[in-house]
Amino acid sequence: MVRILIAEDDLASRKVISKFLSNYGECYITIDGMEALEAFIMAWDEGRPYDWICLDIMMPELDGIKTLKAIRDIETQKGLKEDKRAKIIMTTALNDKDSVMNAFETGCVAYAAKPLNMDKLAEVMKKLNLIR
Repeated sequence: MVRILIAEDDLASRKVISKFLSNYGECYITIDGMEALEAFIMAWDEGRPYDWICLDIMMPELDGIKTLKAIRDIETQKGLKEDKRAKIIMTTALNDKDSVMNAFETGCVAYAAKPLNMDKLAEVMKKLNLIR
């Protein structure tokens, strides 16, 4: 079964995202970047890493971009090839070009603007071969 980590500080967004993504795998929820990073490391330590990660950009403690960078750094240290890395989708209410470019340069595979349109998200996930 696909393992999905959701890092989202907004309760309403967390509920919507987890309800939608639970159709495709086992969802684990964190409320900020620090928790997401801890969950990511713990999953690797247990030998059950996450397949997908849905990261909000604006979170307390550690924002989504810094969390994304830390995850990619860990994967690089582990010597993971591109196809073995977690597929990371960024979500945010920010829709400025700099945030989008920064997220892609740091290693996300997709970017979804809030409020999330689940049909569009499903299309993106199909293009990434995350779902059929």
